[in-house]
Amino acid sequence: MKLTATAVKNAKPKDKDGKLIDNKLADGRGLYLLAKKNGSRYWRMKYRFFGKEKLLSFGTYPALSLAEARELCTTAHKQLANDLDPGEVKRALKAGKYKAAVNTFAALANEWYAKQLPEWAPATAKKRRALLDNDLLPYLGNRAISELETYDLLTCLQRIEARGAIDTAHNGRQVLNQVCRYAKQTQRAKHNPATDLAGALTKKRVTHRAAITEPAELGRLLVKIEQYQGTPIIRTMLALAPLLFQRPGELAAMEWAELDLDAKLWNIPKERKKERKTREHDHLVPLSRQAVELLRDIQPLTGANRFVFPNQRDHAKPASPESVNKALRNMGYCTASQQSFHGFRATARTMLDERLGFRVEWIEHQSGRSVKDPLGRAYNRTKHLEQRTGMIQHWSDYLDDLAHQAKSGNVVAGDFKQAR
Repeated sequence: MKLTATAVKNAKPKDKDGKLIDNKLADGRGLYLLAKKNGSRYWRMKYRFFGKEKLLSFGTYPALSLAEARELCTTAHKQLANDLDPGEVKRALKAGKYKAAVNTFAALANEWYAKQLPEWAPATAKKRRALLDNDLLPYLGNRAISELETYDLLTCLQRIEARGAIDTAHNGRQVLNQVCRYAKQTQRAKHNPATDLAGALTKKRVTHRAAITEPAELGRLLVKIEQYQGTPIIRTMLALAPLLFQRPGELAAMEWAELDLDAKLWNIPKERKKERKTREHDHLVPLSRQAVELLRDIQPLTGANRFVFPNQRDHAKPASPESVNKALRNMGYCTASQQSFHGFRATARTMLDERLGFRVEWIEHQSGRSVKDPLGRAYNRTKHLEQRTGMIQHWSDYLDDLAHQAKSGNVVAGDFKQAR
């Protein structure tokens, strides 16, 4: 006798000698409802495949109704009629769904991200995570990576472009290319649809970081830095920025253990350099007398900390480079046409070459850029160290002269060039 909706709804385990036992309620064609003693109710179907008795599970009641269970039973019998094992068909379908789930763009992107994470600086990792979460995964995350086409990727990037975030769109294209290439490398996709995105986006706007290269103007800025009324930590970072002209993140994260003030040297570990993946050596930075004086002056304040410039809220972290830009803004700088923290690198690069006449390779070594010899080999960290030591002291003295002349209102843009 077939089951009714009411019988299924009221199905309970059997009571045998005062104990509850599982109860099977048959519906025909091998389909039955198993009412378990724990209160759960399962749809099952017994069948034979080439003489061997097997059991197929459909799901639970009430999530699966009587009518739906009968439909699944009918499908299973059709498979049997075609010499297919319903249990094997179900397992194959389940495996296919699992494969599809692990081969989505989201799965591949997160897998790629995890592999790259150890190689990235924290700021880079944060930016890549935000790009994925905010701009790429919401539109592509659930798509099978093998089904994505160039048009799908372009549509996603054009949404970013439409809000005016051109640089972000180009960064998105770079990430898409790397994720899709990784999918191809791991045989989750046959081709990389991102390779055809070249030229499809609006070109990046090339903007140069603001940098002062006129002696009189630089002298006035140096005087304002000297008179800055902020905290000693920010004031010292500000004063060291033009003297050392290293990358803002490297200066802000300077550690006392990296300094040898007696030898007037700062050793920046290659792991902290922007080009750490390809760099062979630490970066050795000669310090001028003025730089050492500034560091010795702040040592009683922060010398017990790991960082020379600890974060105001959490001394276990370094100060943010943005705090220097904020200070520059407070002084009326750090605009599109004036000086930024990073701009001190361009200031030194230009003026050491054009005003003071030092060799470009010495300047490049001092600023921490990767420099190779004529045979393409990377120079070691002590290359031109004596010359760079003299150059950096000359540069610091030159800056002192500019500041002194600015105070007297008489900055002269003279010829201070050295023999090359």
